[in-house]
This record gives sequence, C-alpha cells and structure tokens, in this order.
Amino acid sequence: MLATVRKQLRNHPALIPLFIFIGGGAAMSMLYLARLGLRNPDVCWDRKNNPEPWNKLGPTDQYKFFAVNMDYSKLKKDRPDF
Repeated sequence: MLATVRKQLRNHPALIPLFIFIGGGAAMSMLYLARLGLRNPDVCWDRKNNPEPWNKLGPTDQYKFFAVNMDYSKLKKDRPDF
C-alpha cells in the first residue's frame, strides 16, 4: 500500500502538501487527546489511591490549555476543604 502511495505521489507531486497537512493534523489531534487523558483533572486513572483528583488542585493550578487574561498566581482560595 505504501508503494502505491509513493508511486502516486511521484506522478502527482501536488498531493505532497495534502499528505503533509493531513498527517500533521492527525498527529496534533492525537497529541491533544493524549494530553487530555493524562493531564486533565477530570480524568481518574487510579481510583484506589486518588478517587477525586480534582479536589487536590490548588487555586493557583492552571489546568486549562490556554488562558487568555487569567493570572492563576494571584487567585485566592474560594472553596471549602473536603
């Protein structure tokens, strides 16, 4: 199958950017899904040792991917301890 793709790319070089961008987009989406599964506080992989990981986050922890105008270091604690 790869030999057929390579042959088609040699005959139609205009398809090379298409394959590059589609492959790059697929790779970035897989990396983002891996980040969501590993770094998001809503996902719990170990229910015995840490059943509620979102309760252990401090008020200054940034878990969002991108925050526009938010300085997490200046936030005060506004929730009770459980």
